[in-house]
Amino acid sequence: MRRAIELARQAWGQTHPNPMVGAVIVEDGKIVAEGYHAQAGAPHAEVMALRALGRSPTAQSVLYVTLEPCCTHGRTPPCVDAIVSAGIRHVVLGAKDPNPQHAGKGIDILRQRGVAVTEGVLADDCADLNLIFNHWIVHRQPFVALKVASTMDGRLVNRDKAQPFITGELARADVQLWRRFFPAIAVSVNTLLADNPRLTSRLPGKESCPRRFVLDRNFRSAGKVGLNLFQDAYRDRTVVVGLKSAAKASDLSWYEAEGINVWLIDGPNENFLMNWVTRCAHDSIYGILIEAGPTLAAGVLAEDLADYLFAYYAPKLSGNTDSPPWIEGDMPQLQSSRTRVIGQDVLFRGYLA
Repeated sequence: MRRAIELARQAWGQTHPNPMVGAVIVEDGKIVAEGYHAQAGAPHAEVMALRALGRSPTAQSVLYVTLEPCCTHGRTPPCVDAIVSAGIRHVVLGAKDPNPQHAGKGIDILRQRGVAVTEGVLADDCADLNLIFNHWIVHRQPFVALKVASTMDGRLVNRDKAQPFITGELARADVQLWRRFFPAIAVSVNTLLADNPRLTSRLPGKESCPRRFVLDRNFRSAGKVGLNLFQDAYRDRTVVVGLKSAAKASDLSWYEAEGINVWLIDGPNENFLMNWVTRCAHDSIYGILIEAGPTLAAGVLAEDLADYLFAYYAPKLSGNTDSPPWIEGDMPQLQSSRTRVIGQDVLFRGYLA
């Protein structure tokens, strides 16, 4: 199953709105075929593994798969049919499919057709592959994750402007991986103007760019030249989000001339963030990573907007009293939490209760 998880991760961030899935076929205790789901519309992992086998499986063959095989027709036929037709008589599953159309039905069908099914092997690790899919398929709302990089005293801004990064190089490389995972990323206009970020995923050997949102209620970024998000090769993937009531014709004309997309959000200021997320759902944006400074982080938490938290902590004290802590009082309780040491830093991540 660990090998199946490794295979699934080869399609990291490429399968939305579908899940990442890996599969292996084992005979006599050895892996004889492997497969994974590469992208939406492509064959599923189980079918790829059966194709890779290139022959009929033996009577003792076991199929290991990270997610319950599908049992309905979509862009591809049901995987349960392919498994039964191939002659597989034992399937070992990781996570149960949260899709309400499946959700155990594939398991039932396999058993009704004489296939032995073992459930729940490394289920938590298998489910962790598909944070975005698991949320979207049930709620039809974007999976919203808040990411902060903090000192031990809860500050998101260093006092020393010559050293803007709070976390180390390895932790920042981990953020690049999560940027690749999410279809969209968002920052406040404060971060845009102060840090001039690129918001691309710069993994070794390749660069990609999610949809990039600038949350700019009053269009303070209009007319600002030299910003990476407004002039790089991916500027058509930049969206400035502001209040319709604050929009000026001159500002909108400037964005249009620069090739920058603009979303005008109706409603009062206090509903701005929620209405933006609703617009994202309407546009089938399945997941959003909010890379927040102190003001945006506080707003997201106050509105109960985030489903998930990535909190990177560095072993240092900022002492920057000009920067408010990103959270006042107790740390939000995380569910299904995971902790990892990354160099000198620590990442806490999990669902927000």
